[in-house]
Amino acid sequence: MDRGELSVIKDSQVWRVDSPLMRSQQRSFEQEAASPPRMVRYLTIFSVAIVAISAISWLGFGVITNSIKRVDAFAGLSDRPEKPTSAVNYLIVGSDSREGLTREEQRRLRTGSTKVAAGKRSDTILLVHISKNRDRASIISIPRDSYALIPSWTDSSGNVRNETYSKINSAFAWGDAPLLIKTFESMSNVRIDHYIEVDFTGFVRIVDALGGVEICTPRAISDSKSHLNLEAGRHQLDGIDSLKYVRARSFDGTADLGRMKRQQQFVSTILREVTSAGVLLNPLKMTKLLNSAFDSVITDEGLDRNDLLTLGKQLRNLSAKNVTTLTIPLKYYNYNKNGVSAAVLWDPELSADLFQRIREDRPLVDEVTPSPSPSSESGDATDGTGKSSEPETLYIDKFGTEKASSNPCKGF
Repeated sequence: MDRGELSVIKDSQVWRVDSPLMRSQQRSFEQEAASPPRMVRYLTIFSVAIVAISAISWLGFGVITNSIKRVDAFAGLSDRPEKPTSAVNYLIVGSDSREGLTREEQRRLRTGSTKVAAGKRSDTILLVHISKNRDRASIISIPRDSYALIPSWTDSSGNVRNETYSKINSAFAWGDAPLLIKTFESMSNVRIDHYIEVDFTGFVRIVDALGGVEICTPRAISDSKSHLNLEAGRHQLDGIDSLKYVRARSFDGTADLGRMKRQQQFVSTILREVTSAGVLLNPLKMTKLLNSAFDSVITDEGLDRNDLLTLGKQLRNLSAKNVTTLTIPLKYYNYNKNGVSAAVLWDPELSADLFQRIREDRPLVDEVTPSPSPSSESGDATDGTGKSSEPETLYIDKFGTEKASSNPCKGF
């Protein structure tokens, strides 16, 4: 296999098969370590999103849902993909808007004010798929630099623009949520049901409302770009330092590969905290958590209170162990074509397989049970103790998924 990494899970261990292309892709990431820093990619908004699609819907507080800002995310969309199951797909976008950050928070983050960075740009794009039985979920990171054919659109001045090649985040900059959804649906053939957008402020507020988040780092961090300095070991981070942590990419030579790994671990920590009994079963704490976050959240107009209530009740039994995180499989990390440079190109075979499973609501990890050998069928095979041995089930993880229940602080 020359497209990336294949994982085989055996005896609860994940065995990863490396390839020359994967190693060359990692070197490419390392070579790009000195490039201008990007804001939070995969994590900035996931913690808020988890609350948005589970906690708030489970509680159904009308006073909170009424305060959420709305956008017509599906305006003008037609010829959309079919939806063969009752699973739910959310497109979640994190923007780099500084709106709502205090001067002190801007000073600590060193991100600049709204005057320096006016408006908003997509910084993180996630597809969140919740199964039809509401018992498992997948969070799929969509690289903002993904090479894409942007469909034709009408700009803010009323001019019709022809389709053009660019990076997928251009769709958000040029046509906001509707053009981004149209672009992603045309690339994946996956229908989006709902849209959620959050910014820096939402991330900071929700971490602070949780009382901070514990992270563990095996080595000291001194990152010149995110301005984070931590000694090796356990740390309890507030919202601002958590944002610095998930931005860090220039302290250990692993660049985006290392940052993605740290971000996935942070996501898992947030999910375990938000879905813990201490939060979900504490109305006062949950109300504070939600009120802290939702001033910075925008949803589509169709995500109403009844939808939230219904979905939330269905999600009560969704645990972190049934939530997987992954990135769309990539073939090239420095792709140049049709005037687009330094893009990433989705792996055509693996990404097609991934999206087909999402459309059909099928598991992302395959279970393979070998056929019994002739000797075992005749009862002659034993495991060395005189007992008959059963064929061992293997789990094939071609997409390199991770479980949100994994605790990076275990053993510290």
